[in-house]
Amino acid sequence: MRLLLAWRILAHEKGRSGLAVAGIVVAILLMFLQLGFYRSVPQGGLLFYNAMRFDLMLTSSSYVFEAQSSSFPRRRLYQSLALPEVARAVALYHDSGRWLNSGAGLARDVFVMGFNPNDKVFDVPEIEHQLDTLRRPDTILVDTASRPEYGALNPGRQIEIEQRSVTIAGIYHLGRGFVGLGVVVTSDLNFVRMFPKQTLSDVNLGLITLKPGADPEQVAARLRPMLSADTQVFTRAELAAHETSHWVTRTSTGLIFGFGVVVAVVVGLVILNQALSTQIARQLPQFATLKAMGYSQRYLAGIVVTLAIVLSSLSYVPAVACSVIIYRVVRRATLLPIEMTATRMLTVLAIVWGMSTLSALVALRVLRRADPVELF
Repeated sequence: MRLLLAWRILAHEKGRSGLAVAGIVVAILLMFLQLGFYRSVPQGGLLFYNAMRFDLMLTSSSYVFEAQSSSFPRRRLYQSLALPEVARAVALYHDSGRWLNSGAGLARDVFVMGFNPNDKVFDVPEIEHQLDTLRRPDTILVDTASRPEYGALNPGRQIEIEQRSVTIAGIYHLGRGFVGLGVVVTSDLNFVRMFPKQTLSDVNLGLITLKPGADPEQVAARLRPMLSADTQVFTRAELAAHETSHWVTRTSTGLIFGFGVVVAVVVGLVILNQALSTQIARQLPQFATLKAMGYSQRYLAGIVVTLAIVLSSLSYVPAVACSVIIYRVVRRATLLPIEMTATRMLTVLAIVWGMSTLSALVALRVLRRADPVELF
């Protein structure tokens, strides 16, 4: 009965109901976008780690995030090999250098990662298939996500990084994450040629692979007392938690999108409340008639709550469809790992229904004016 009455109220003035639905669609869409960016920020920070082969990660005790990881002695990797559960321990080096695009007369920072090609650090087929090219002196592979300011990424092109001439041997597709506008991988020997102040004895990241059946948490607990205070050990789960905490709570990016979620909910509450208040105000004679017939205030409140849920549910479906499309566009344009998930859909639906109930309760103050004596 309540559902039928709510539907009749919405269908009575289709134009006004359509405008209300459109406004709520915008509010729900804003929630999806802010939540999508909010959740994709830490995923962007984990982009490279998710593409690397390791069970445990060694970093400097001054580690902040990948682009600010500092360095630690390479001998810590050799110390970790003392544990029988450790299968291998390999080094990864990185630094930011100046890429000179002589054709355009532009110089831009580029993030360079170096590793021994025999170690197969990255689980990226395009990189693995071109490891032999990195063994040549002064060769690099460039991520196709690098900005256009770097010029054409054609294999064979000569460019300069840190005033050293290098050759683009190939390209790959992974993404930039949050380390810079351009990303390059090369061999460890080529890396120290580009950055002569760096040495192979100081490592930025240490990737430890365990033997089958070994428990990463137990090995990490045994490994920590063996290493000096200049080095810390992360399991994959601990590293993900650290990166998430950094990007969500310690950077303006996470705070902006987190605050955006709150703003989206407030906007949704305002729009829903306005739509419901307008609908109730225009239907006051009908509600007064129901009161005169003996229906209680609680029953009428149930109609308003049902009306709010129906209105928000009608708005939810097109908002989901629009969000999926926008997610796809953003993912292609920025390579952020933003995508629709069932958890997010259910979370937003629960928020929307909660907003609907709260807005309905606030809008009931209009319904209390439905006095049959005054209206008739």
